[in-house]
Amino acid sequence: MARMAARAFLPRTLLTAGREVAAFARQAWLLRHDLAEPVTPERACNGEDVVVFLHGLFASAGVLRPMRGAIARHPGLHAAAMSYPPGPGVEELAGRLAGLVAALPEGVRLHLVGHSLGGVVARFFAQEAGEPRVVQTISMASPFAGVLGARVLGFGAARDLEPHSPLLRRVLLGVDRSSHIPHLSIVAAADAFIRSPIAHALPGGEVMVMEGRGHNTLLFDEEVARIVAQRVLARRAALCKAARP
Repeated sequence: MARMAARAFLPRTLLTAGREVAAFARQAWLLRHDLAEPVTPERACNGEDVVVFLHGLFASAGVLRPMRGAIARHPGLHAAAMSYPPGPGVEELAGRLAGLVAALPEGVRLHLVGHSLGGVVARFFAQEAGEPRVVQTISMASPFAGVLGARVLGFGAARDLEPHSPLLRRVLLGVDRSSHIPHLSIVAAADAFIRSPIAHALPGGEVMVMEGRGHNTLLFDEEVARIVAQRVLARRAALCKAARP
């Protein structure tokens, strides 16, 4: 019985590893895109929804092109993104995000979606910026419990991702007062970058575990893209219903 289980486990492990390798290759191919200027929607109108995507360390807005495309296929949904280097800390990146959202129409609803570091930036901004247009945050493989040894990289974002860093403590302490902004943590069960991936979900938020997926696989996973779109549509419907007299 144990030998049969081991034989079944090995193909699943190889499949998961193969998906992650393919995701790294696809990410490398997309890195060169959308580096210079923020990506903003051309026709977003008041009352519509803009999903702002934030990438992780050593990436660019280009790696989020497939997911942005999946969002933009839905009427009334628009996508935005920006690229940033790996050096700046989370608070500085939140300041850059403020500049991006300031360029969007006043009457849109903002859904912040971040991968890895981007998810931490998204939640920090939602809790600290006082931007009333933010209606939810979604993180994908974001280490809210920190990444052991991240500080050795030496730059601001890495120091912020060290376990128990002042920045992460600030995010965790702000969860209660920002509970009106719902959060979904999408967790990669086979995430090789962090131990016990589910422990890195944002406390108090909803958690969805994606089996057989690694850290970067989430970027290009069709099911994850559907989940993000469904959450945006559901939040839009709930807010529109609540606004009716």
